[in-house]
Amino acid sequence: MKTEKRQPKKWVKELREWTVSLTIAIVVALLFQTYVYAQSEVQNVSMQNTLVAGQRLIEDKWSYRFHEPKHGDIVIINGPESELRLIKRVVGLPGDVIDIQNGEVYINGEKINEQYVKGQTFPGRVAIPFKVEEDQLFVMGDNREHSMDSRELGPIARSSIEGKAIFRIWPFPKFGMLND
Repeated sequence: MKTEKRQPKKWVKELREWTVSLTIAIVVALLFQTYVYAQSEVQNVSMQNTLVAGQRLIEDKWSYRFHEPKHGDIVIINGPESELRLIKRVVGLPGDVIDIQNGEVYINGEKINEQYVKGQTFPGRVAIPFKVEEDQLFVMGDNREHSMDSRELGPIARSSIEGKAIFRIWPFPKFGMLND
């Protein structure tokens, strides 16, 4: 008696191949979203007029692994400083001395040109002038009169920076790169 080796049916083999391919695609997409680029939604008014509630952004989670944030970067913060994820602009880097006088911001004694700011800038709970320490950032929202930022929360730990907002994908009329 001859033993016959059973061949799996063609549809079973194809189903297995599709399942493996889809599983790999899903895992790669999840890893990409977790560690490289992600989609974020603006939740509040603290970045008006640059960003408004409901806009959707692409967040770069990758590049800050290779270089540090710069003045003017729009960053997404997810750390112990706030219960909420925040979107703010980097104003002060380690070593900078931040001062606020007559509604204007000064870094290391020089007034900075902030064309994107809505409203006047007032000091908050943080004693001004404020020196930004190593591994910290000083961030502020563009809507200065309605922003919970480093003036209230204090400096933000570098490790709390989740990524940089780089691209607006919604609404379509505003589609494009975010200008620093």
